[in-house]
Amino acid sequence: MKCFEKLVLSHLIACFPPTLDPHQFAYRPNRSTEDAISTAINLALTHLDNNNTYIQMLFIDLAICTSICNWIMDFLTNRTQSVRLGNHLSSTLTLNTGVPQGCVLSPLLYSLFTHDCIPWHNSNIFIKYADDPTVVGRISNNDDSAYREEIQCLSAWCSMNNLTLNSMKTKELIVDFRKSSSSRHSPIYINGSEVERVSSFKFLGVHISEDLCWHLNTSTLVRKAQQPLYFLRRLKKFTYPPRS
Repeated sequence: MKCFEKLVLSHLIACFPPTLDPHQFAYRPNRSTEDAISTAINLALTHLDNNNTYIQMLFIDLAICTSICNWIMDFLTNRTQSVRLGNHLSSTLTLNTGVPQGCVLSPLLYSLFTHDCIPWHNSNIFIKYADDPTVVGRISNNDDSAYREEIQCLSAWCSMNNLTLNSMKTKELIVDFRKSSSSRHSPIYINGSEVERVSSFKFLGVHISEDLCWHLNTSTLVRKAQQPLYFLRRLKKFTYPPRS
């Protein structure tokens, strides 16, 4: 089955243009988390060069032939699943949503599934890395209406596509360098729940702070490196007899 999936995968890739979902940085050749991070920061810094602007970043916790389409539909629907724990086996459950874990086609199918998840307003950008999308709102003249409308559209898209937008794990970060910024930014609500606003966020393994400095990320890396260095220093004290 894996071999056949690889054949279908190569056929699908040959049908797609190279510009497919340019802001999806996962499951794509020559793309990585570094590309997603640098793109988000570059968008923010470029916009902040303009007067009376700031950035709002919302970190969210989400021509093929007919025969191929029919095969994929048959492949994804009416799949059965059960759980084995020791000698116990659960009852079988039929699944018609999601993709099989470990499947060769799953990464590409997920990218296709979220391909139409695009911003409605030009002032907003979606940075997508697998199921961790980030909304970058480029705000000008204190008008964040397009950004707020974008969040509601994204929430509606998730509902229509059987995805859950976890408002408890979703965080918002505001980058505002204006000296005269004394106005309080109104909170964002998703499905009636207020989104927590943070001063820093760990985005794809890198800590991004509201001042876009690297002090927090650097200090975190230093602390992370201290433990293995401590053990290396301890091991250095042990001496071994020379080999005969």
